[in-house]
Amino acid sequence: MNNSYDDICILIPVLDPGEGTVGLAKKLQEIGFGRILVVNDGSKSECLRYFDELSSLGCEIFTHYRNYGKGRALKNGFNRILSAYPEVKGIITVDGDGQHTPEDIEKCALLLREKFSERVLILGCRQFNSKDVPPRSRFGNNCTRHVLRLFCGIAVSDTQTGLRGLTRSSAECFLDTAGERYEYEMNMIIETTDKKVGIEQYPIQTVYLDNNSSSHFNPLTDSLRIYGRFIKYMATSLSSFIIDIVFFNIFLSLFANMPPAHNILISTYAARLISAVYNYTVNRSKVFSDKSPAAQSAVKYAVLCVIQAGLSSLLVTNATALLHINETFSKITVDTVLFIFSYIIQRKFVFGGKK
Repeated sequence: MNNSYDDICILIPVLDPGEGTVGLAKKLQEIGFGRILVVNDGSKSECLRYFDELSSLGCEIFTHYRNYGKGRALKNGFNRILSAYPEVKGIITVDGDGQHTPEDIEKCALLLREKFSERVLILGCRQFNSKDVPPRSRFGNNCTRHVLRLFCGIAVSDTQTGLRGLTRSSAECFLDTAGERYEYEMNMIIETTDKKVGIEQYPIQTVYLDNNSSSHFNPLTDSLRIYGRFIKYMATSLSSFIIDIVFFNIFLSLFANMPPAHNILISTYAARLISAVYNYTVNRSKVFSDKSPAAQSAVKYAVLCVIQAGLSSLLVTNATALLHINETFSKITVDTVLFIFSYIIQRKFVFGGKK
């Protein structure tokens, strides 16, 4: 056997495999991949014979007693490789359902070898402009791609690709990344900026066997997990926004005798103080899961709120005067735009300690 790729380990997380997984392992070994780790993520008993075949080929089998999800399988796989194979310099994750060709996997290996000394995440990106792509796959990728770019400023053409190359140092970075199922792969991409991991992309063949019927991806529940952080942020922002608008109108009534500019300014800051305390508490614990000292993030958050409230007041005042529109409608429009920028600033600078 040609052991030309013994400095790279193939990691295949799989649930209920078939002959395709065994065939893929054989082809990879023929190319020269001598190290293959297969994670059995709680497969059915009738599929165990395929793991026996894989084991007889020389693949290492890491078994979950029950199904924990792809994210947990990947993290356990990373941990096993990093702890058991110190000579391995890179890891390539591959789906076991036949979507990734041996040629594309080898191409990933060649790109990865050029980056062994760096922190990098290499993505094998499918092309979604083909008519052969199932509609749910095209729609799902387009949504996540635009959401990722809007909220995180990260441009990736295939957010859910399972063909990924990681150097040893970048794999270490993602051991503590949140997510047990498909959302983990999205969270890896989201955290590349904070963890200073570079992203490299290259095109791969777009393969869907039997209209992707073998996929264990649930369009509803798994999509909710993938969008989880954004959904929680939007829910928190919406509830904070409602609190802010209610108190804004209350204070407008209380200070109705003041000049309009002063009334709007005071009402904006008073309402924002109340909604900010609620928003900070929920965002810190539920959205960003921040573990840094509360005082540290609270000061940053307070500065952000003061600046954001000042911008809101200035823009609402000018919009009301110049366009002759209702203060409440003007505030809704302005704050809708500001909340997107607020998410980016909170994720990058407010929460997460020194990240």
